This record gives sequence, C-alpha cells and structure tokens, in this order.
Amino acid sequence: MTSTVYRFYDNLTRKKTYATDELHVSELKRCLTVFDLTILGIGSTLGTGTYILTGQVAHETAGPSVILSFLIAAIASVLAGLCYAEFGARAPRAGSAYTYTYVSVGEIMAFIIGWNMILEYVIGAASTSRALSGYFDSLIGFQMKTFFIKYLPLHAGTFAEYADLFAMSLCLLVTVLLVIGIKESALLNNVFTGINLIVIAIVVIAGLTKAHLHNWDISPAEIKNITNTTETIGSGGFFPFGIEGTLAGAATCFYAFVGFDLVATTGEETKNPQRAIPMSICFTLLVCSIVYCSVSIVITLMVPYYLINPDAVLPEAFQYVNLSALKYVVGVGALTGIFTSLLGTLLPLPRVLYAIASDGLIFRFIAWIHPRLQTPMIATILGGIVSAIMALIFDLKKLVEMMSIGTLLAYSLVSISVLFLRYQPVDDPLLPNDELASLSVYRQLFKPSGRRPTFSSAKLTKYLITCLTINGCILCAIQIFAGHHIANKNPTAIIVLIIFLITEILFIIAIAAQPKNQKSIYFQTPCVPYVPILSILINTYLILKLSPATWIRFGVWMFLGFLIYGFYGFWHSSQRFINDTQRLLSGSTSSFNDS
Repeated sequence: MTSTVYRFYDNLTRKKTYATDELHVSELKRCLTVFDLTILGIGSTLGTGTYILTGQVAHETAGPSVILSFLIAAIASVLAGLCYAEFGARAPRAGSAYTYTYVSVGEIMAFIIGWNMILEYVIGAASTSRALSGYFDSLIGFQMKTFFIKYLPLHAGTFAEYADLFAMSLCLLVTVLLVIGIKESALLNNVFTGINLIVIAIVVIAGLTKAHLHNWDISPAEIKNITNTTETIGSGGFFPFGIEGTLAGAATCFYAFVGFDLVATTGEETKNPQRAIPMSICFTLLVCSIVYCSVSIVITLMVPYYLINPDAVLPEAFQYVNLSALKYVVGVGALTGIFTSLLGTLLPLPRVLYAIASDGLIFRFIAWIHPRLQTPMIATILGGIVSAIMALIFDLKKLVEMMSIGTLLAYSLVSISVLFLRYQPVDDPLLPNDELASLSVYRQLFKPSGRRPTFSSAKLTKYLITCLTINGCILCAIQIFAGHHIANKNPTAIIVLIIFLITEILFIIAIAAQPKNQKSIYFQTPCVPYVPILSILINTYLILKLSPATWIRFGVWMFLGFLIYGFYGFWHSSQRFINDTQRLLSGSTSSFNDS
C-alpha cells in the first residue's frame, strides 16, 4: 500500500528534463529578435490599460493617486518579471510558466498552471475584443449596440445583453493572421504598436499644456458643493479614497501589466532566446511603467478625478479642456493599441496549448505543426474559435472577473520555481558526501556548512519554502479578513499577526542561510531569495482579494481540467514513458550485474 501511494505521488511530481542540446531544437520557426519580442510585449501590455483602465481606477477607486497605484503594480510586475526572465534564460521553450513549473516543481502543478493559463488567455482575448468592439462602437455613436440589441438580444442573465458579432469577427481575424505566421503577425504588431506609442506621446505632450495642479488638491469644501451626482466621489485631495483606495487601485492596475508573459511563451520562436527573453521582459516592463504613469499624471492634472469618464477617458478629457480635435487622434491610438493587445493575447494561447499537448497532458493532436508555415495550426484555430465564442456571448465585466486567478497563480509558482532551482545541486542531487546529515536542526536551518547545495540542503529548503508559502497565505488572510480588528487595536488580532509575521521572517532568514548553486546563466533573478519571496507574498495577497464568484468559477474550470488529466494526461504523459523506460533499463542493468 505504501509503495503504491509513493509511486502515485512520484508520478504526480515527475519533472520534465531537457538535455542541453535539446533547449534550442524546435519544430517552430525561430525568427523573432529582441526588438520583435519587446514590441510584442509592449503591444500586448498597452491598450486596454491605457485607454480604459486608467480612467476607471482614477474615477472610482484611487483619484489622482492612481499614479501610485500604477507604480505599486509596476513594482509587483517587475518582481514577477525578473523571475520569468531567469527561467527564460534557463529553459527557452514554449509554454512560459507551465514549462518552468514542469522542470522545477513537477507535473501536477505544471498542469494546474497550464490549464489556468489557457483560461487566462481565452478570457483575455475575448475581453479585449469586446473592449475593442465597444470603443469602436462609441466612435460611431453606438450604432452597432443598437442594431445588435434589436436583432441579436441575449435574454439569459449569465450572458451579455446582446451577441457581439463584431467582437467575434475580430477574434477570428487575428486567428487567421496567427495561422499565416508569427513573423507576419509580429510585423503588423510592430506597425500598430508604433502608431499607438506616437499617439500616447501626443496625448502626454498636449495634455501637459492643459495641466492644473489644483486638480491634485481639490478641497473637501469643493466636493461638498457637488450635488449633481449619486456616486461616491471621496473627500478630495491627492488621496480622495484614502490609502486603501490607492492599494485597491494597485490590485486592479496590476492586470494592466500581465501581457509581458507573452515574451516568455515564444521561447521556441526566438533567435538566441537565452539572451533575448530576459532583455525583452525588462524593456517591456520599463516602457509600460513609464507610459502608464505618464498618462495617469496627464489625465488627473487635466480633469478633476470625479469628472473623468471611465468609459472614454481620453476623448472626454480633451473635450473638457477644449481640445476636442484630438478625439480622433486618440481614437486611432486606442483602436490600434487595443488591437495589438488582442493580437498579443491570442498569440501565446496556441503556444501554451502546443506545449501541454506536446507533453501528452492534453490531447496530442492539438500539437500538430503545419510543415510549411511552421505554426501550431490546430492549437491556433482551436484557441481562436473558443475565444470568439466567449467574446460573442459574454460582456466585458464578466470576462475580466474570470481571468485574474490564473495569472496570479502562474506568477506565484514561477517565483517558487526560481527558489527551488536556485537551491538545488548543480550536478547529480544524490551526492555521496552529505555534510548536513550529522548536523543539528539549528545548524541546518541557520548555519549550514558548505558553500554548495546538497541533496539534504535542497530538501530542507523545499520544506522551508513550502512552510513560508503556507504561513504567508495565513498572514495575508489575517491582514485582509481581520484588518479592521487590527486597525481598532484589538489585542488578540495584533498578537496573532505578530506571531505569523515573526514566523515568516524566521523562514526567510533560514532560506537565505542555505547554500545556493553557483551555476552561471545569462540572466539571474537578483537578490534571491528576497525578490521571489516578495513576489509570492504580493501575489498571494491579490489572490485572496478575489471575489467568491471567481473562486467558484475557478473550481468548475479545475474540475474539468482534472477530469482530462485523470483520464488522459496522467496516462499519456511523455515524461511517464521516459521515466518508465529509465526504470526498465535500470532494472535490466541491475539484473545483468547481479548475474
């Protein structure tokens, strides 16, 4: 019985391995440069964040402090991006966080991440096409909406108000472009992203000429005189909704940066990926952080935060300051920016499907590569059709609510994976001389001997990382669900918080004391273990802030995924066949030696 349970656990946690010469071998066409990857990352990240999210957060959540919200979100994204960049240098393969988790944590966790990445990209593509459809419709006086409500209404409360054929068509159009080839898609993306960046530069320069510092310091008396609105408009000043509003805005703004992981999914289509992927991720996050903060500064200086139109922030802002001629310039930038976001969301989806199907965890036929185009055709078409159906029947708000948990889980597990790999032995982990075996628990935790990791030190570090993650979840939960008790100086709540905080600090000290491997790669996450740990804690906090409805949808999606894995993936895993073959060869060798 025990051996059966151990074998089952061993199968669930089997890890994917690559020989050094396999890392650069791919059926996909390697044609992307650092420039292509960076523009792809910028194009997929900018778009809905600039033209929609900025206005919503400024108007409803943070006021002028939306600038700090974006800055906090940028820091959180950079922490995750540094971990992605290291894995891009270690394992430049298609699949992004799925592949990274497979090589470091194990198969079952890799499948969970990959399955949620599929959901993230499908919903991201559907929501972006809905946003593009809505923005275009606003420029033509909402004629499409009027027509669709009249002739294609959806009366079920679960779905949108009407079937959006235009949004569905956009998904299918981008799918056709991706089938033709990634280089051609990247060229179109480069042109559209260039137009978008030019428009943003015009917006910032023109907006600064109409800036008024008074809009960052609106007095409470001025707020009290506003009687023509039923909305909650805060108390004025730079923090009209308090620090809590700024932090809540940061949680929302965080999703404006999620497009950077597109760069990591193209590892098998990139020239010199071990150099290109880390550089592109860093450039993408730097440019996007500057753009988001610049647009936020301009908007909140041009218009009082309570007058910002969350649905059409830039056109209405220029109308307010009598620069209405710029409305059409902004419209061109918005359409090209949101279109490149759609392209950047649909592009990684087939790469993740291809990676998972190639490993046998979902149906293998999905991984078929077109021999001439060298693109994952079936995965591209399948992903595009599912995204198009979602865009047809769901509205933007419901779609956005469903996409967050997969992203945050992926970021967390990539950070955990960096920690696991950094503390593993470089060579065979089953070293004959394990200097930690005879040491006391205290010495093992805080004063380990030796400068290089061993099997025992790596095992101990994994336990410490696991305990740190669990303790961090509890710590974040206390802060979220008992925050009002702590604010009211409830002694029990404060004592419990301090206990878990001290425990977390001890775990961090113990992990930092363990020996790290010194294997040199092109890019390494700096300040390990502190950067990955901070990323884990931030992501955990944001995950626990999600609504119960999101967790219910996550549960339904995961139930479907576990059915596929249990009845197909577990038995058809390529790594299972490799491990079984190695066991058979090992057994044959042992029998030969015995005889």
